[in-house]
Amino acid sequence: MISDFAADPVRDWAESGIVALTGRADGPPLVPPGRAATVAREHARWVAAATGGRVELDGARLLSERAAFTGHRRAGAVSAGGACRLLPTADGWAAVSCARPDDPLLLGALIGAEIEGDPWPAVTEWLAAHPGAELAERAEMLGIAAGPIAPVHSAPPVPTRPRDVAGLLVVDFGSLWAGPLCAHLLGLAGARVVKVETPSRPDGARRGDPDFYRLLHAGHESVVLDPSDDRQRRELAELVAAADIVIEASRPRALAGFGLDAEKEVAAGATWISITAHGRASYRVGFGDDIAASAGLVAFDADGPVFVGDAIADPLTGLTAAALAMSTPCDGPGMLWDVSMSAVVAATLDDATDPAPQPVRENGHWVVHAPSGTVPVAEPQRREPSGQAPESGRDTARVLTALGIRR
Repeated sequence: MISDFAADPVRDWAESGIVALTGRADGPPLVPPGRAATVAREHARWVAAATGGRVELDGARLLSERAAFTGHRRAGAVSAGGACRLLPTADGWAAVSCARPDDPLLLGALIGAEIEGDPWPAVTEWLAAHPGAELAERAEMLGIAAGPIAPVHSAPPVPTRPRDVAGLLVVDFGSLWAGPLCAHLLGLAGARVVKVETPSRPDGARRGDPDFYRLLHAGHESVVLDPSDDRQRRELAELVAAADIVIEASRPRALAGFGLDAEKEVAAGATWISITAHGRASYRVGFGDDIAASAGLVAFDADGPVFVGDAIADPLTGLTAAALAMSTPCDGPGMLWDVSMSAVVAATLDDATDPAPQPVRENGHWVVHAPSGTVPVAEPQRREPSGQAPESGRDTARVLTALGIRR
């Protein structure tokens, strides 16, 4: 287990930038429950020790840094990025995302009605008349990123004895934030990172903030392969077989459909980082905001729940996954790490009933009177990218040739 380095979770929250992103746009910032910022700092300290000080970052600040690039701000029951909402159900509250082009159609199937234009009024009305359990069942069946706020009680895996990853080959199938952050940290530790995309499913983060994408992918190589083509499908399998570490951030059946077998690669000695919304055994999908909220990480004011930070399950999971990837396999030559994002979030929450001290305005600034002293509420801060991110597919021929896969 990772030991507690910080004795004041309230201070860690205030310094993380997350407090500034939590609350309603026209109201005060809020200190969230639990100790996610503290856990993030613990993981970052573990990574620093494992890399001999080559990777020294403030894990708490990593939780909010995307907002420093995008300019996202707190918006209460609407996520900072705008794609997810907290809505009342017949028996509580739920988080519902509408982030993908097909989501309005899927939400129409959820409520059994055709939706034209803004989906939220009809979805809000349907949720108010139906319990959270029904939402969860329908959302899983339809592949919708949504669920009731219902804290889970499962624990994620924890890092073991550290190992040096310098020079190891990392094949990264991750997208958006969690998987790429894991790959980014491994790259900073000296690993060779090859990002793999398919022609039909490029990383959606390429359409986001270009500087944030560059931060996470600078120095990496980009390979694009089409698994529907026999030759490229074989090349994809050989690339995975050559990897020391594989990062995937999708349901297991996605890569299995490409002919890739995680258990086979682990038996051959690979470390396989499997990042999913709710665990490899679950068919539920999710994104950082709805996962964190459904796991119980929300703040409350007099009007109900509000989102904590900006897709906080993503960076928290990325940090966790990086520490696991830098761990020595526990049993046998390889290791399959089942990293459930909801379990990662849930592990930072506790049963404490005493409310955290909340920010107050002093001398024109928000501060928190934490147990260890008065702490200014920090804004999200950015790290500057160290180079350029590769264009999609730029390195395909060179990487495959260098590895002896393409002749």
